[in-house]
Formats: sequence, structure tokens, C-alpha cells
Amino acid sequence: MSSKLQIYGDSRSGNCLKVRWTAEHLGFDYDWIETDVLSGTTHTEEFLKLNPSGQVPAVILPDGRTLSQSNAIIVYLAGLSDSALLPVDLYECAKVNEWLFWEQYTHEPMIAVRRFQKAFLKRPDEEIDPQLMAKGRRALGQMELALHGRDYFVGDAITVADIALVAYTRVAHEGGFDLDEFPNIRAWIARVERDLAIESAVPAGEAA
Repeated sequence: MSSKLQIYGDSRSGNCLKVRWTAEHLGFDYDWIETDVLSGTTHTEEFLKLNPSGQVPAVILPDGRTLSQSNAIIVYLAGLSDSALLPVDLYECAKVNEWLFWEQYTHEPMIAVRRFQKAFLKRPDEEIDPQLMAKGRRALGQMELALHGRDYFVGDAITVADIALVAYTRVAHEGGFDLDEFPNIRAWIARVERDLAIESAVPAGEAA
């Protein structure tokens, strides 16, 4: 049994990167097992024993237990530390969960899916469901309004809500979304990237 956290993830996936960023931010010792979702690896008998849903990210904890679903994993990791990534205040913790559920239900299915189809499957715009753009822009608009006059989505410091939301928002341009329309989001992305010490995803010449 490994003494390290083992993270199975695809480096192209924002859902997987959430887990890596959270582990690094909190100082966890971990092994990253690159897992290509396009190769069928996640549907092998061996992987399905780890995660029957056949999805990444999936982790094996140092005690041998397994955990899947990106937001569940980052909440668990945050709860193991005394970091402010997970607020102590019950209401603020509920607000974090509110954003986490919203991200997976309203944000990721539009922005991440359009990015995948455009950037990785190389589908032309006319072959992509137009509702993905319309609903994705609506989600970005909601975020833009929520960030008016504040630096983070909950409280005065980065939380797992910001990590979850930044993962696909920072690469939304790869799905055809114009982040220049959302200045509050652009400033927030730069802030969270600095907090997490990750390289900016903003293309050269488009920095806010």
C-alpha cells in the first residue's frame, strides 16, 4: 500500500487538474498516474475496479480506500487540512457547496463540453449544438455578476469553489468563448492562478 495519494487523471481535463492543484496547494505528497480518457483506458477491467463509472479523476488514498468525482475529492482533501479552502462557518461552507453543485450541473456541461468538441474532437462550430454556447455564456454572465465587487466566490480568500470553477473557465476560450466580455472573471482567473501558483492559461497578447 502506497504512503502517497495516487491520482489517476488526464492532464487535459479541468476536472482532473482541480484535484492536482488542490493536492499541491495543500502540500500533499502524491503520485500522478496519467490516464488518457480517449484511449479507452478508463474502461478496462482494471480501472473499473478502481472507479466503476469509468471516469477520471479517481484517487487511491494512502489507506487504500478510493474516491471519485472531482468536487468530492477536493472537498475531502481540503477537509483533511486546516486550510481556508473549506470554510469553517456553516453558511459559507454551504455557499461553497452551492457553487460546486452549480459548476457540475450548469457550468461544466456547457463550457467543458464545447471545449472538448471544438479543441479535441476538432468539430466545426456549425456541427456543435448552439445551445452549448448560449448556455455557457449565460453561466459566465452569472459568474461575472457574482464577482462584482469581490475577489472570490465565497469569503475573502480562495476556496475549493474557486478551484472548481477556474478549471474550465480559464480555458473557455478553447471552446470559443470570449473572456474579454467578462472583465471580473478575467481578473479573478489571474488571481486564482497566482494563488495556486499555476501558469496562466490566457493566450499571449490577451492578458487583462
